[in-house]
Amino acid sequence: MTPAIVVLTDFFAVSNRALSYAAGLAVPLQSHLVLLHVRHDGLLSPEEYSNRDARRDEQQTEKALHQLASSLPVPTEVQISEAFLPEAVADSVRDHQPQLLVLGRPGTASTPVEIVTGAAMDLLRNVPFPLLIVPTVGWGDFPPRRLVLAVDGDPFKLYENQGIVAQLLKALNATLTILYVTNEKDPGAAAGHRVQHTIMDSGFEALTADKYPHIVYHSHAAQGIMQGATELEADLLVVVARRHSLLGSLFHRSVTAQLIGESALPVLLLPAQD
Repeated sequence: MTPAIVVLTDFFAVSNRALSYAAGLAVPLQSHLVLLHVRHDGLLSPEEYSNRDARRDEQQTEKALHQLASSLPVPTEVQISEAFLPEAVADSVRDHQPQLLVLGRPGTASTPVEIVTGAAMDLLRNVPFPLLIVPTVGWGDFPPRRLVLAVDGDPFKLYENQGIVAQLLKALNATLTILYVTNEKDPGAAAGHRVQHTIMDSGFEALTADKYPHIVYHSHAAQGIMQGATELEADLLVVVARRHSLLGSLFHRSVTAQLIGESALPVLLLPAQD
């Protein structure tokens, strides 16, 4: 059986750039897609399923999902869940053991960014799995060839399911650059070497050996990361998200949420172990 990429489709119209992006990655990764539609989820749509018209809309959505699946350039299946979001995604991960999860960030007022941000943060806390956030607007280059790995300089350890970066680099013939944001105006060469060794010790040693980080001075981590990504002409931003640091430290909740909500580039979030 081929590897899977799970695409969450509950937030907006099923035909979107996030799905196109996922399908585009599935071709070189030799993967199939799973369209996960979470029905009756209070977090995402607290009032939309409370009337008969909404139930008819669900029937139309299910039909549209199957039609969409049949039109995609890679094998695609539809999975519809009655569970709440974290449980539905956890079930899908257990069933399919996917390479990553994909979530679209819409650019319209009909679906506030805060809803997508909150859902993403909830997933990171409860389902420690690679999560790709794809903006509806703002990016253009595909496939991504220049990946940038943003880290906070502290030691971290990835879960065993985090092989997607190596798979992307190989499948896309892409490059990986380390980005380190600091509020020290002159961190010195020692800081760069320390960051380099920290990343190598984390499980990225095969990907980052002999790679000295690109260092950006900025008093605000999220803005510094986006600045560094621009300087490096990145196509895809990779961020290590510690589960405990979603509530504190450099990559704390507000920084992670800001990247999810504001980055013009797709952001691949890699949950790290506590």
